[in-house]
Amino acid sequence: MQRQIAANDLESLTQLYCRLFGETHIQYKILEILKDAQFHSGESLGKALGVSRAAVWKQLQKLEAIGLQLESIKGKGYRVAEDFELLDHTQITSQLSNPAQQQLHQLQIHQSLDSTNRQANLAIQKSKQESATGTVILSEYQTAGRGRRGKYWISPFASNIYLSIVWDFEKGATALQGLSLGMGVAVSRALRQLGVEAVQLKWPNDIYVNNKKLGGILLEMIGDPAGHCSVIIGIGINHAMPAKSGRDIDQDWTDLRSILSQPISRNQLVALIINQSFDVLADYQEQGFASYRDEWQASDAFRGKQATVTTAKQSTTGTLVGVDNFGALQMQLKNGEISSFIGGELSLRLVD
Repeated sequence: MQRQIAANDLESLTQLYCRLFGETHIQYKILEILKDAQFHSGESLGKALGVSRAAVWKQLQKLEAIGLQLESIKGKGYRVAEDFELLDHTQITSQLSNPAQQQLHQLQIHQSLDSTNRQANLAIQKSKQESATGTVILSEYQTAGRGRRGKYWISPFASNIYLSIVWDFEKGATALQGLSLGMGVAVSRALRQLGVEAVQLKWPNDIYVNNKKLGGILLEMIGDPAGHCSVIIGIGINHAMPAKSGRDIDQDWTDLRSILSQPISRNQLVALIINQSFDVLADYQEQGFASYRDEWQASDAFRGKQATVTTAKQSTTGTLVGVDNFGALQMQLKNGEISSFIGGELSLRLVD
């Protein structure tokens, strides 16, 4: 005769389950059930997972805290407030081009990381003598996402794209000149394939649409500045930014949900970004930025506008006239001279 499990026994089993498989595993299983956009009671979720209702409620609270939008109705249960899509290894790799499939070393998908760039750094360290080039790191959520100049990158759960790519170069910093701009071209190509026509690029690493920020690119170099080195290319794209998270962003922003009339798959977007990024990276060491300059300038968000470049030492105001073959920003001063600015800790702002 089957014995009924008492409430305190079920709670003990829940604690054991959490220790054995971890809370992340339980959360993932809950999300797998909720992704049908239907209501599920706490009791039914608990039965499906073999844990208590209290454990389900606790994990749902944690998911809400990191940005998952949940709807709860008494007597009906829980569902996600809007359709959401988890990143999926099979869906992404099946949409990669043949060259990208051959160049892909490893694809990691995490539920939560401090940052994908930091995880990519660990992947390089673990590879030891082997090359980690072609490694792609994705995460549904970042606890310490980073933007340029140390800014915090808002990274709500299963809402946007947080992606890092590892790529090796043999000629050090010389081969990397203008690379953040070249990667901007790669991302803009991917977005246009999805129907985003009015992509704008802001020097040196921002993606704009309708004069609002859609995403950004962050590069980090590890190794010999004059020889063999690995570059981590971090890419963030706003896919469907929750309004609550958007209120924490200190500049005008947009997302693909607002731009496009039809929803697009996050997995498809990731695959296209990998395809285009690998295509640019494969030839970049030999071709450099010069071969992408015209395409970048065709999407230059600030060309012909009055702006101020601020460095640690001074501010310079003039008319932006594009970039040179190495990706340096070109500004025409009042006296007609052209000043060049390249990377470093500087900011670029339009003159009101």
